[in-house]
Amino acid sequence: MAEAQDNITVGGSGCQFVTFCLGDEEYGVDILKVQEIIGITPVTKVPYLPDFIKGVINLRGIVVPIVDLRLRFLLPAAEYTDRTCVVIIKVADRVVGMVVDSVSEVMEIAEAMIDATPSFGHGVRTDFIEGMGKVEERLILLLNIERLFTEGEMQEINNVSGTDAEAAGISETSGRAQEQALEAEGCTDGGNNELQSQDAV
Repeated sequence: MAEAQDNITVGGSGCQFVTFCLGDEEYGVDILKVQEIIGITPVTKVPYLPDFIKGVINLRGIVVPIVDLRLRFLLPAAEYTDRTCVVIIKVADRVVGMVVDSVSEVMEIAEAMIDATPSFGHGVRTDFIEGMGKVEERLILLLNIERLFTEGEMQEINNVSGTDAEAAGISETSGRAQEQALEAEGCTDGGNNELQSQDAV
């Protein structure tokens, strides 16, 4: 499995995606939506939230809700390991952390290599899937982060995000705990974990 900083170009000029795994499936999100990748870290539980919102962390003074993407997609829960990562994204002007099994690589996929999302029948939501990226024998589900959560779910996220962490009494995430997790294979190589821009990755 390649590390998160690796760049792979598929089919020439296109969009760059941060790719990650949930079980045997691969997903991708637009790199411009990703702020950074951190290791899994303890969260502060908040009562009465949906099961897939695991709680919140204090990330440099900002309260960030943590979403377990497995549970959001109705997949079986999995034990967190040293490969488990949190992808910090910005969605609807809110910073949210997505727990994923592992981060794979940064990949550029040409438009010609992206197919439209097929229909899976009445009542099956696919609006949050931007398309299907074809990479050799692999299919990567490309997510539309802005449509990942319903209006009601975004309201739940808004209720616990963006506030001052110190005022809320939430301790800052342990830098050493993050550092150890970031050095684990599948997250980063121990260097700068921020994804500053397309050119910086």
